[in-house]
Amino acid sequence: MTHKHTNALIEETSPYLLQHAHNPVNWQAWHPEVLERAQKEDKPLLISIGYAACHWCHVMEEECFEDEEVAQMMNENFINIKIDREERPDVDQIYMDAIQMMTGNGGWPLNIIALPDGRPFWGATYLPKENWVKSLEQLTKLYKEDPEKIRGYASDLERGIQSINLVENNAEANTYSLEQLKNSVGEWSAYFDTYLGGYKRAPKFMMPNNLDFLLHYGTSQKDSIVLEYVNTTLTRMAYGGIYDHIGGGFSRYSVDTKWHVPHFEKMLYDNGQLVSLYAKAFAVTKNPLYKKVVEESIGFVQEELSDESGGFYSSLDADSLNENNELEEGAYYVWTKAALEQLLGADFALFKDYYNINSYGEWEENYVLIRDKSDQEIADKHSISVEKLKERLSKSLSVLKQARGNRKKPRLDDKILTSWNGLLLKGLVDAYRYMGDKNHLDMALKNARFIESKMLRTSGGLFRNHKNGKSTINGFLEDYAATIEAFIALYEVTFDQKWLDHAKGLTDYTLVHFNDDVSGMFFFTSDEDESLIRRTIETNDNVISASNSIMANNLLKLHKVFPKEEYGERAHRMVKNVQDNFDKNGQSFANWMHLVLYENLNFYEIAIVGEEYKKLGQEIASHYIPNSILVASEKEGGIDLLKNRYNEGQTLIYVCIEGTCKLPVAEAQQALNSI
Repeated sequence: MTHKHTNALIEETSPYLLQHAHNPVNWQAWHPEVLERAQKEDKPLLISIGYAACHWCHVMEEECFEDEEVAQMMNENFINIKIDREERPDVDQIYMDAIQMMTGNGGWPLNIIALPDGRPFWGATYLPKENWVKSLEQLTKLYKEDPEKIRGYASDLERGIQSINLVENNAEANTYSLEQLKNSVGEWSAYFDTYLGGYKRAPKFMMPNNLDFLLHYGTSQKDSIVLEYVNTTLTRMAYGGIYDHIGGGFSRYSVDTKWHVPHFEKMLYDNGQLVSLYAKAFAVTKNPLYKKVVEESIGFVQEELSDESGGFYSSLDADSLNENNELEEGAYYVWTKAALEQLLGADFALFKDYYNINSYGEWEENYVLIRDKSDQEIADKHSISVEKLKERLSKSLSVLKQARGNRKKPRLDDKILTSWNGLLLKGLVDAYRYMGDKNHLDMALKNARFIESKMLRTSGGLFRNHKNGKSTINGFLEDYAATIEAFIALYEVTFDQKWLDHAKGLTDYTLVHFNDDVSGMFFFTSDEDESLIRRTIETNDNVISASNSIMANNLLKLHKVFPKEEYGERAHRMVKNVQDNFDKNGQSFANWMHLVLYENLNFYEIAIVGEEYKKLGQEIASHYIPNSILVASEKEGGIDLLKNRYNEGQTLIYVCIEGTCKLPVAEAQQALNSI
C-alpha cells in the first residue's frame, strides 16, 4: 500500500507511534537529538502523548493530525514529538503532572507545548480541530511576540513540577499503628458503594490494589463488613459488562455505576492484577465464580495476548471495524437482540434472563451482556438444575464466540513491556498457588524464562520493551518492582532458588542505580538514563501500584530471607515517609498499607526441609497467608532459613518469626494451626 505521507515514526517499533507514521505531521519520536534540534531552530516543542488502545487519541488523530492544513501549521511552527506513554512512562508522568497543575485534570491524548529544552508552558487533552488550531495560532503568536512571558511561566511551572515530587525524610516518625489503620479504613469506607461495589461514582475503575489490601485487612482483622464489601465488588465486577462473558478478561473501566458499559480496551496490566486478586479471593471464600473468572481471564490472555516466545502483548484496542468498515468503540463486543435471537434459537429465553437482554442491559440500541442474579435464582425461575443451566449457557456462549470470531478483531498492541509481564506473571503464579492447575505454572515458567533470556541486560539491569525480536529502552523502577515481586512469588511455588537469586540481584541493582540518598526512596529512572526536568519519585498507588510501594513490599519479604542485608530497615523507612497520607487518603496508598499489617502483626517465615518439601509446600501455599514467606528444599538449602534443618527420612516444617522458630512439625495442618 502506498502512502501520501511518511514521517520519522516509520523507524519506530511502537504500534501507537506506527499508527501515526503516515500522518502529514512531521512527527519525531522522543530522542535527545530532537530536543537539540529544537534549541538550534528556536522552535517550541509540540509533544503529543497517547497509547495504542486510546479511543480519543484515534479521534484526535482523525480530526487534526490527518488534516493537511493543520499539519502544515504544526510543521511550520513546532518540532512535533509523538510519545507512546506505555514505552516512556517517565516522560508521561512529568507532563501529566504539568497539565494537572495547569488545568486541574488530565488524560490522553495529552498534548503539551514546551520550550525547546522541554519545559512545558501549555497543555490540553482532546481538542476538536477548531479549538486545536485556534490554540496553536495564539501560542505561536505569543512565543514570537513575548518569549519572556512564556519563559517566566515555564520556569514557574518547572518549580511546581519539582516541588510536587518531593518526599520528605520522615525517619523519626512512630510506626503507624493498627488503631490508626482502623481509622484510615473507616474514613475510606465512607466512599464504598456497598450495593454495586467499587466507589460511589462513575466512571468506575476496578482498582485491584485497593481490593487486595482490603481482603488482607478484612481477613487479618476478622472484619466481616470489609470482607462483604470486597466480595460484593468482586461479584458485581464479574457479573458486569466490564467482564467479557464470551471471551474472558476485563476491560479498563465502566462508564456507569453498575459496571455495565465498559471503555472496551482490554489491558494486560488490569488482567494480570485481577487474576491475582480473584485467585486470592478464591483461596479465602472458595467461591466458584472467582475460580471461573481466573480461568477465563487467563484463557483470554493465552488466546489474544500471547507471543510464542513466552512474552505477553500489551492490549487490545477499544475500537474495531463495524459492519460499515468504520472504526467504532465496542463494535466487536455488543449485540442486537435480533442477532441473539437468530443465533440462540430455543435457548434465547434463558440467555435473555441470565444476561439481561432487556432495558437493564441495553446500551445505544445494542446489548452489553450483564448479570444481576445468581445461577440458583435463574435456574429456579426456569425450573431447571444449576448444572443444566450452566450446560445450556455454555453452549450459547460458544455459539456467540464463534459468531464473534467472524467480526473484525480490535487492533492489537503487540509490544511486550517488562512491568506488565511481571504483573501477569504474578497473576499466573497466584492462580497456580491457590487453584493448583499446572497449566498456569507452565505459562508462568515460560514467561519467567522469557524475561530472564530477553529482558535481563548483561549489566544486571532490565530492558523495558520487546518488539520484533529486539529488546530496547532501559527499564524503569516499575519494571524492576513488578519483576522482583513476581520472581519472589515464583520461588514460593517452585522452590527453584534461581528465581530468588534473580529477585535479589535486581533489588541490589535498584539500590545502586535508582537510589535517592536524601529520602531513602527510589527514583523512577536510573542514573544511567538521560536527565529530564526531574527524576520522579512515584509514591501514589493508582490503577497500578506505585513502583515505590511494590519495592517496599519486596524489600520486606527479602529481608525475611536475607536478614543480614538492610532491606527491612529500608522498607520501614520508606513507609514512614508516606504514612501521613494514610489517614485521609487510604485508597491512594493501599499497597503501602500491607506493610502496616506486616509490621504490627506477626510475619511468618515458613521453612520446609526434606523429601516431601514440594508436596507440603503446595499444601501450605494453597492457603491465603499474606503475612508469610515460604522457603523449602530437599536437603540443606542455600539460604539461612534452610540451613541445619535437614533430618534424614523426615520432612519437617519450621514456622519462624525473624529467624526464631517453633518446634518443627511434620504435617501441613499442624503448621497452619500454629499461624
